[in-house]
Amino acid sequence: MLLNADLSQRVVIHTDEILWVDSPMAGVQRRMLERDGDEVARATTIVRYAPGSSFDPHTHGGGEEFLVLDGVFSDDKGDYPVGTYVRNPVGSSHTPFSKEGATILVKLWQMSPEDREQKVINTVNNPWHPGLVEGLEVMPLHNYGAENVALVKWQPGKVFQRHGHYGGEEIYVIEGVFEDEHGTYPQGTWIRNPHGSIHTPFSKEGCLIYVKTGHLG
Repeated sequence: MLLNADLSQRVVIHTDEILWVDSPMAGVQRRMLERDGDEVARATTIVRYAPGSSFDPHTHGGGEEFLVLDGVFSDDKGDYPVGTYVRNPVGSSHTPFSKEGATILVKLWQMSPEDREQKVINTVNNPWHPGLVEGLEVMPLHNYGAENVALVKWQPGKVFQRHGHYGGEEIYVIEGVFEDEHGTYPQGTWIRNPHGSIHTPFSKEGCLIYVKTGHLG
């Protein structure tokens, strides 16, 4: 399956407008954002676990990264409440489930085999740091090679300078409304800006976004 698989193309998806698609496991549904492959694939997906649902034990041959958007997601290693960021390196295994239901943003097969750090961060309790301009706060989540992952909190009315993205940029709007000269992106919007793209981002009402850069070169 090929879905938004050309990484040189800009993509904007309002995920609330996408239908949920059943996965191979009962009670687990997906909104596919990008995919290059079949059931084992390079993919970015929003996955929804119904209360009491589970997935079979499996190994992540290309690594896994996820952010819990709603509810409590769990596996045999622990429980991950809303706001938890997790990285499971290449070759890691687990048995995921959710007792009360959960929604997660998941990225598969997008991790270097040399990046071996397993990571669990509860962003609700993690400290924020001043951004490059007043009115922006940043929470670094991961860095490896050219790849950087962070949460960025925008105060209302803030504008960032015009800039380009070497290695591309990916954004998911967690709260509020993010904007640039190309459009307006409410909560739930997924944006992929390719290598070399340029924009001037801002937020009139304020927002919280997940940002990943440097991985699309």
